[in-house]
Formats: sequence, C-alpha cells, structure tokens
Amino acid sequence: MSRPTLEVADIVRAVGNRFWEKHQSHLAWVHRKVLDAIVRCRTAALGGHLDQCVHCDHQAISYNSCRDRNCPKCQGNARAKWLAARSAELLPVPYFHIVFTLPHELSALVLQNKRLLYDLLFRTSAATLLEVARDPQRLGADIGFLGVLHTWGQNLQVHPHVHYIVPAGGLALDGSRWIDSSRRFFLPVKALSKVFREKFCDQLRELVKQDRLQFHSSLEPLASPDPFSHFLWQLGQKDWVVYAKPPFGGAEQVLNYLARYTHRVAISNHRLVAFENDQVSFRWRDYAHGGKQKVMTVSAEEFLRRFLLHVLPKGLVRIRHFGFFANRRRKTALARCRELLGAVAPPDRPEATSQLRCPACSGTMRVIERITSAQLYFRPDPSLTTPQRCCVDSS
Repeated sequence: MSRPTLEVADIVRAVGNRFWEKHQSHLAWVHRKVLDAIVRCRTAALGGHLDQCVHCDHQAISYNSCRDRNCPKCQGNARAKWLAARSAELLPVPYFHIVFTLPHELSALVLQNKRLLYDLLFRTSAATLLEVARDPQRLGADIGFLGVLHTWGQNLQVHPHVHYIVPAGGLALDGSRWIDSSRRFFLPVKALSKVFREKFCDQLRELVKQDRLQFHSSLEPLASPDPFSHFLWQLGQKDWVVYAKPPFGGAEQVLNYLARYTHRVAISNHRLVAFENDQVSFRWRDYAHGGKQKVMTVSAEEFLRRFLLHVLPKGLVRIRHFGFFANRRRKTALARCRELLGAVAPPDRPEATSQLRCPACSGTMRVIERITSAQLYFRPDPSLTTPQRCCVDSS
C-alpha cells in the first residue's frame, strides 16, 4: 500500500496545541501523551538509525516510531508479531466471526466510565458465548475464542463493540470428544442477544449499588435510583445487536481476517481525503444505507475530539482470550483439541522482521548505527540532513 499524502499527524501538528488549550479541562493527560506521540512519531525527535544497502552501499537515516497503540503509523509491526504468535493456536476447523454491540443509549455512560464498562462489555459478552455454547440444547460444548474491543463507528462516533473469532465447535463438557457445530450456523443470535442484555444490565445494576459509576453533566439525574431503574427498563425493551458473520476456513484466511481487526485504530491515514481551511474530510462507510462509501467533512477540532474519544484508559487490555484459549489453560486444551481432531500443531511462523529496501537499487538495507535525537540534531554530515522516512516500526 502506498504511503498516504495526508496523515493524522499533520492535523495534530496544525491544530493540536490550540485544541488542547481550548479543551484541556475536559481531557486527561493520556490524551496529551497520545497527541504528542503521534506528532513525534518517525521524526528526529525520537532518534533513528543509519541504514546501509548491502548491495550498493547507499546510506539513509530512518526515524524511530512512537509505538503508541493509538498511532495510525505504528500498528503494522505489532500486528505482524501478534499474528505470528497466534498462528500456533489455529485449529483445522472453520471459524465464525461474532460481534456484540452496546446500544447507543449507553454511549454517554460508557464515555464517563470507560474502564469499568469496556471491561463489563468483555466479561458479559464472553460469559454469554460460554453459557449458550454449554447449553446441551445448543452446542453442548466448551468453546474457545479471542475478542478484540473496538469503540468506534466509521464516522468516529462512539460505537462500543467486541469482535470475537470462534472455532466452529468445541470440546465435549467431559473432554472426551470434539463437537462440530454446523458449518453454516454456530449459536442462535437471538438467544445470545437476550442473555447478553440480561447479564450486562444485571451487572450495571450492581455497579450502581456499589456506587462505582460516575454520572456527570446530562447524566446526573441517572444517579438517583428511580431514574436509573427506568433507564435499565428502557434498555431491557430493546433488542441488543449480536451479529454472526458467515464462517470462513483455512489457517491463512483466519490470520488474514484477524489482521483486519486486531491492531486497528479509530481511523487510518489512508481514509483521510483532505485538510483545507481548518476542515478535515475522510472516507467512511454508511452501514445504515447498505455500506455505501461516503466522504464526511468536519472541523479539525471536531475531528480531534472524535479521534480522542477512542483513547483507552492506561492498562486496559483490548485483545483478550477466553474458554480454552484462556492463558491459564491454552497449552493443554489446544493439545487435547488437536488430539481429538487428529491434527498436528502448525509450524511456528518466523517472527516478523522489518526489511527496508534501498531507494537506489531496491536492495536490502541493514542498520549500521543507532542515532539519538540529539545526535540527529547536531549531526554535521550534510548528506544526511534529509533523512529517509521509515515505513516500518523501529526501536
């Protein structure tokens, strides 16, 4: 994929300080850190390394990346390394993709209680899958799956949902055999939706009883018992969206599919169209109208406001494993699954490595010197004062 001509970093450089000065009373320090990281990413401020072509000896400087999980430029290497590790866990069965989405009525409450409610979304949706799958009238099996939290919609508004990737089947509850699910159907989404709604609302009620939720601004009335009970009643009248996509099979298909979801940020640089007259235009898909691709234009400040809505609290894990994929039992459970399926473990993928290509002859570039930001600033060699920007994550 070619390098985009416009980046989120360009918008942050232009209006980031103004945005921060105007809105810092409503922002946390983590938002400032994200803005600073994006601006500094792959610039001399983070240092770099001197590379030399093994064929023609051409030299160039590459800047280091910030490796912030919110930076659009820093996900490629992280994704590749994570997928290489996951390749050893693949089972020779089709996989389903199931999405649990919170209703939009909860969006404001989620924003005021990100750590608690994103964790609750994970816990209740995962518990729903495990419970319904164990039902003898459904699959009657112990399943395993991984989930990825996304908090955005295509228009960058708050849209909390979890993507789960689930093998099509599971272990019998006594561990004696592998139970295949239908190749066309995994679990009934209506049953999943109902159980998910009940679990989430029950836990939400408990959080209120424990006085652990915050209610600010327009949500202050919900801090009283009666309004909150009515709010929960209204949520209980809705059909919560649980979507199951058709299954797909094959190890490479699964890995390629995972790559689309695991290390994604709210918006990629390639979706940006224009930044003119303090207005940002970006491409988005309107799924309410058949997924038609459109272009949305908002002010630069509004763009940054929406972008920062999706910065997660420090330490919140956004990729989690459940069932027989859970860390505490993964090794033995996967070995038992393969034994019952008559399969062998796939070979480990080699760890992803970054190979820069020489701009002069397309040969392989190798690092010959690490350079600090101060050294870059004071470096006297005029032939190296215009560094080559690196297209991969570096340290």
